[in-house]
Amino acid sequence: MRLLVFSDIHNDKKALEKVMAIDADMYVCAGDLVSWARGLDGMAELMKPRADKMYVMPGNHESEADITRVCEQFGFKSFHGKSVEADGVHIAGLGYSCPTPFNTPGEYSESQIADRLRPFASLQPLVLICHCPPKDTDLDGLKAGAHYGSTAVREFIQAYEPVRFFCGHVHECEGRDVMVGHTRGVNVGKRGYLVDLATLLA
Repeated sequence: MRLLVFSDIHNDKKALEKVMAIDADMYVCAGDLVSWARGLDGMAELMKPRADKMYVMPGNHESEADITRVCEQFGFKSFHGKSVEADGVHIAGLGYSCPTPFNTPGEYSESQIADRLRPFASLQPLVLICHCPPKDTDLDGLKAGAHYGSTAVREFIQAYEPVRFFCGHVHECEGRDVMVGHTRGVNVGKRGYLVDLATLLA
């Protein structure tokens, strides 16, 4: 089963069209499909041909209610705080970011992130998808001393060691593919990342 994860489209229709042209069995939008929740319906129209395979999480630029509405209207599956099992692998998603200076619609405190990740702790093997990257890693750092990820996400990864981790949020880290402890993590960005779940357990 081929899983395609993408994030931080921010109303870029050409980028979304390129992602939708990639053939996969499951698509996960890891948040920030738009900016400030504006234009969601227009972007959702581009995703509609993949509706039966589309799972959507809110980033920090959308609220949970925004994404719930769009999913109900266009036939997508809301994937915020939820999980599914495919090819013997549990895939779990959590949207929103840790607090930002911009007071965007989708922000959690670190304790809220930790609480919402906790139900995934028993899922093994686990592919974890969060909008927010783990703090103090190469997935969230703009430069030395400038990190904008979540401590709670990092602590969960270190404690439970998902087989793979995918995120977005920090655009400058798009495409970075690194180890976070024993977990391979990727900041997928708007170009997206395609993985065959069968290879994870080989």
